[in-house]
Parts: sequence; structure tokens; C-alpha cells
Amino acid sequence: MKKRICVFAGDGIGQEIVPEAIKVLEAIGTRFDHSFECEYAQVGGAAIDSAGIPLPSESLALAKDSDAVLLGAVGGPKWEGLDYERRPERALLGLREQLGLFANLRPAKMYSALIEASTLKPEVIDGIDVLVVRELTGGIYFGKPKGIEQTSTGHKGINTEVYTTEEITRIAEVAFQAARKRRCLVTSIDKANVLESSELWRRVVIEVHKKYPDVELRHMYVDNCAMQLVRKPKQFDVVVTTNLFGDILSDEAAMLTGSIGMLPSASIGSTVGMFEPIHGSAPDIAGKNMANPIGMIASVAMMLNYAFDLPKEAELIEQAIQMTLDQGFRTKDIESEGTTLLGTMEMGDTILQNLGRA
Repeated sequence: MKKRICVFAGDGIGQEIVPEAIKVLEAIGTRFDHSFECEYAQVGGAAIDSAGIPLPSESLALAKDSDAVLLGAVGGPKWEGLDYERRPERALLGLREQLGLFANLRPAKMYSALIEASTLKPEVIDGIDVLVVRELTGGIYFGKPKGIEQTSTGHKGINTEVYTTEEITRIAEVAFQAARKRRCLVTSIDKANVLESSELWRRVVIEVHKKYPDVELRHMYVDNCAMQLVRKPKQFDVVVTTNLFGDILSDEAAMLTGSIGMLPSASIGSTVGMFEPIHGSAPDIAGKNMANPIGMIASVAMMLNYAFDLPKEAELIEQAIQMTLDQGFRTKDIESEGTTLLGTMEMGDTILQNLGRA
């Protein structure tokens, strides 16, 4: 197999974790005789510094012309004073919109070796395996009108939550299809008791469900879901929800596992998928060899699985991660008594070594 991969290291710790993930990808290529051609470009704050905008045209063109996109992280306090349209995070929204990436898949799975790293009781989190399916190109982040307007007494901020039948249908399809490969349970999250957009969301999800009689469908209000994820997370299998709710709930689900640095994500929808860890750029630890590269390495596994249909290769990476954790190696964010602390590069090297044994 020969594939072209667009790599955006981005900002902050993205510059440190991406090289560790590429080492693992190259090892997979060598082992299975695949050719992964990686081409690098800038997005986010790095692109602002060099080109004045968060998503230069040449970066977008490279992404569109590739078989998949690997992204590290974007953003940081350095660029927080810029106008909203020029901030690093606009690169993410632009890539999602331009690549047609309407579905974001965020797994939150408990590694048995990390039960003590979670702030919740072991009996609550042991065995959790949740997949959050977040709608990615609609809702309040893209709805219009939006902006900040002058008023007689000051200013007024406006954002609009908008969803169409088509947008809800396609994300519901992704959720039900994913559930068929898991425990056949979908929980749809909305706020249908007060929001008309959520009322439509629930109606459409119910209609789509008719095509999937083998999958159980439950509905839950978003505030209750936030509580239930902490109270009884093992009740969830696939969670499908809107852009805003998914943004919040997926981070909450991530922390059930002990660290947001552990988890990958896949953004899919058209011919080019984008794969990235769900954490941010963590400028406070950038450049200190402290960042956890596991979420980035696991994102490579998701790329192999979802973009290139290489489940065996993806599973080997997951096994290497599991072996490393079982051996007691940890980065600072998941360190506990009796474990061995490693830096970013050392953790990447250890996973690479275990990949050779998997």
C-alpha cells in the first residue's frame, strides 16, 4: 500500500508528539511493506507567524490532495489577542469545513493499567468503552447570524444553533453503523425540552433509527448526560450529539480514563479524513519533553483503521501501547506511585520497542 499523508504538527506540544507518532507509522510501513509518504505544512499559530493566517492556501491544498491528515495541536496564549477570524483555532474549523469532515469519532476506553490514574473509583470506571460521535460541521459553531454588535448600552454577542434534516441524518447513520460493530446501543444527546434545534434532532434520529432495528436507541438531555458520565459511565456505548454538546462531553469522557493526553480522534465524512489527539497545545509544558504522545500515536492507529482499512496494523499499535502501560511506564500526566516516569521521546521509543514485540 502506498499512501500520501499531510502532516500538521501545529503548535505547542504538537511539535513534540507528532515525531513520536511518525516513528511508529514508519515502523508499521517497514514491517508490512507499506509506503507512507509524509508531507509537512503549517497551520494554526505557526502558520500565523509565517504567513499571517491560520490556514494558508498551500496547506489546505496539500490536505485536499492527500489520503489522510495527521494533526498535532493548535493554539496558545501568544495568539489569543488576535481577531477571532485570525486565531489558530480557525484552522481546525476551516479544515473540517473544506474537507467535509462532518463526523468526529472520539473513543474513551479505560486501559486496565491506568485505573488508579482516574479521579473516579475503580469500580465506576473499570471496563468503560465509550465512543462519542460528534457532529462537526453544523450547529452553533457555524450557524448564522453570528458576531458582536454595538448596542445603545454596550455590545451584543450572537451565535446561532442551526441544524438541518440532512446534517442530522448523516451523523445518526454514522452512529448507528458504529454501534453495530460494538454493543448495538446508541444514546442520542440533546436538549429537546427547551431548544427547537434539539427537538428536530430527536425527531430525525428517531426516524433514522427505523433502519437499524437491531440497535437500541436511548435519548438523554445533555445536562443529565454530563452527570451520568461521571455517575455510571458503563451505561454508554455510542453517544451521538451536536457539535457544541459533543465538544464538551467528549472532553469529560476523556478524563474518565485518567488523562486527556491518552485519547485519539478521527474526523471523517469525505475522501480525506483527519486524525488528531483530542488535547490542546499545552503551552505550559511545550518544549519540556513532558507531553504524553499516546493520544497522537493512537491517532495513527485510527488513521490506519478508518482511512486505510488496515485493522491488523492498527491493532498492533494498540497492543504496543497496552504493553507499555502494563510495564509501568508513564508520562507525567498519568504518573502514579510505583511507576516509571518517562519523557515524551522516551515514551515514544518504548512504544516503538514494544511494537516490535507485538
